Amino acid sequence: MAISNAYLQKLYNDALERTPNQPEFFQAVQEVFSSLSCAVDQDPSLTKAGIFERLIEPDRIITFRVNWTDDAGNVQVNRGYRVQYNNAIGPYKGGIRFNPTVNLSIMKFLAFEQVFKNSLTGLPMGGGKGGSDFDPRGKSDKEIMRFCQSFMFELAKYIGADTDVPAGDMGVGSREIGYMYGQYKRLTNVHTGVLTGKALHSGGSLARPEATGYGLCYYTEKMLNDKGESFNGKKVLVSGAGNVATYANQKATQLGATVIGMSDITGTIYDENGIDYKIIKKLAEEERATVAKYCEYVPTATFTPDPKNLWKIKADIALPCATQNEIDVNDAAKLIENGVFAVAEGANMPSTLDAIHLFQEKDILFGPAKAANAGGV
Repeated sequence: MAISNAYLQKLYNDALERTPNQPEFFQAVQEVFSSLSCAVDQDPSLTKAGIFERLIEPDRIITFRVNWTDDAGNVQVNRGYRVQYNNAIGPYKGGIRFNPTVNLSIMKFLAFEQVFKNSLTGLPMGGGKGGSDFDPRGKSDKEIMRFCQSFMFELAKYIGADTDVPAGDMGVGSREIGYMYGQYKRLTNVHTGVLTGKALHSGGSLARPEATGYGLCYYTEKMLNDKGESFNGKKVLVSGAGNVATYANQKATQLGATVIGMSDITGTIYDENGIDYKIIKKLAEEERATVAKYCEYVPTATFTPDPKNLWKIKADIALPCATQNEIDVNDAAKLIENGVFAVAEGANMPSTLDAIHLFQEKDILFGPAKAANAGGV
């Protein structure tokens, strides 16, 4: 996706040279600048106030060390982040991600996306994002509690109900939010709603776990209706096995579709009879197991140890709900070849720029993440 405006292209090039090695962030910037080129061409005054220069620089970036003790008594050290990107219309708002892939580029891209997503909802919230390269998989509840408490010991200095309100994201559910919220109250002696995504018994919101997945399907249904289509009778692929994917499965099924394929980092499950979201939810929340175990509950399902196999299944609609750049141009070509005519993004930036360009070139219905997954906001 080319940036047609010369001013924006130079600004992009200069920023890229000044801050190298942040591919995810600059991919997000390129996508936005490409979309805004026509607006700048029509109204050159937009460049005079330095709006775009400010747009690609976050207000502040906070990095910190997180020391915690594992069950064997060994001290572990991880790196924590909070990117407070823009609070022009309200307090910073955005999730916390615990995943070994977390780095500054990913944190900046997610915070950048959050600014536009939050403003698009019309709610008075700015954009931010945080997280750590801590991997919760395979950790005991006590190890996760100790990590979350240590993480919040540093983060508490920079957040507040009118300053920055974090939420959950990949690897951070109501359990992790609960541990962090308890530590925040202990440190501040204040009982405020500074963290969203809490369990109901701790003051959480009804339907919060379902919100992003449901919103994705409501958005997709409206997109389909605009072309005289609907979910009814369609075959759907959903990547991911967390809250977004689980409840996208449920809502798509309620709207008359059959979810025939799902995936996680370990591989892909397929069942032409439909994949039961309740079992996926049980595996993720109760058993902390991967989708491979689904086949033990449902003998008609098959598992292949490659998450990319999901995009090779013949279907009508694809809902990528896992992580950034999970659909590249080759995956996009395979989806189109196999009959997919609509793609809506449940994850943040799950399609590469080349993949998006191909979807547009082939007139595939495409719902970008900034709108399609804003239901959680």
